[in-house]
Amino acid sequence: MLHRFTLFLLSLALAACSSLSSKPKDESYKLENFAPDSPYEQSFEISPAAACEAGRRALLSQGYLIDESKVDSVRARKYFQPDRSTQVQLTFSLFCLAEGDGAAVYANVRQVREELKAGSASTGLSVTGIGSLSLPFGGNNESLVKVGEETVTDAEFYGRFFALMQSFIR
Repeated sequence: MLHRFTLFLLSLALAACSSLSSKPKDESYKLENFAPDSPYEQSFEISPAAACEAGRRALLSQGYLIDESKVDSVRARKYFQPDRSTQVQLTFSLFCLAEGDGAAVYANVRQVREELKAGSASTGLSVTGIGSLSLPFGGNNESLVKVGEETVTDAEFYGRFFALMQSFIR
C-alpha cells in the first residue's frame, strides 16, 4: 500500500513538473523586422554635437529632465500620472553619430508603468509552549509597483520629436 501511495505521489509530482514546463514561451523577438526605414533614426546636415544639442533643447522644451548630456548622447526622463493610482515614466535616449558630413540621430524611448498596490503590515509573536500569533498593525501600506516596461514603437511619436528637434537647429 505504501509503495502504491509513493508511486502515486511521484506521478503527481512529474505531472506538475511537465505542466509547468509546457508554459508558452514569449516570442516577442519574432515581431522584430529590422527594416531599413526605421522610425528611430533621422539624418541631419549638421555635426553630431550640434544635433545632440538640438535634441537636448527639444527635450528641455517639453519638460523632460536631463539625466545625462554628452557630446554624442542625451538621456532624459519625464513622468506622467494618468490617474491617481498609475504613474508612467518615459526615458528618452538619444545618440548622435557621424554620417558623412552630417549626423545620424537615433532615438529610443522606454515607457515604464507603475501602479499603486496596497499591502498590509503585520507582526508576529511567538510564545514558547503556546504557539505563534500574527497581528496586523499600522493600517495600510501602499507602494508603487512596476507592472510593465516597453519600448515606444509609435513612428508618429518619433516623427514629432525629430520635427521639433529640427526647429532647434540653428
